[in-house]
Amino acid sequence: MKRQQDLTSPRSARRLGVAVDTDAFGSFAESIASFIGTARFLVYQTAFITIWILHNTLAPDSVVFDPWSRGFTLLTLVLSIQAAYAAPLILLAQSRQERRDRVVAEIDREVAERTQSDTEFLAREIASVRVSLSDMVTGESFDERIERLTDVVESLGRQFETFTASEAGSSAATTDDTSSTVADAN
Repeated sequence: MKRQQDLTSPRSARRLGVAVDTDAFGSFAESIASFIGTARFLVYQTAFITIWILHNTLAPDSVVFDPWSRGFTLLTLVLSIQAAYAAPLILLAQSRQERRDRVVAEIDREVAERTQSDTEFLAREIASVRVSLSDMVTGESFDERIERLTDVVESLGRQFETFTASEAGSSAATTDDTSSTVADAN
């Protein structure tokens, strides 16, 4: 017999013409499994078994349907049937929940990857903004630069005044020399 390559899932069953809505049946199985896993179910089952045992031990023999002398065979059969159906229903509910958890985990992983890439992008953008802002003049450095520029302008103004004053003095002396030379020539 040739095996399938994928051993993670059972072989497809040969159907006998019976169509079953797997989602509806899975939802039914989950509702049964969730009810079986409650304290209410345990209370109901305990009450049922207690009534069964009390009825079959204390009632007159004419109404006893599962006598103690046979070891409550019918009760054992009922509980075995319950277990035989409960176990697969619980397993089916667990496998459906596992599939949902797997899908949710995959979605969470994708969201985490997108969040990480968005965070890395934003970190790069913030770094580039910081680099750009480090070259820009801030308010404090602008005030410092204005003060230095003002000092330089004032210094140049003083130098210009000194220069113009010295030029005025030298041009007056040159004018006096020129006029005396002109007077001597006459």
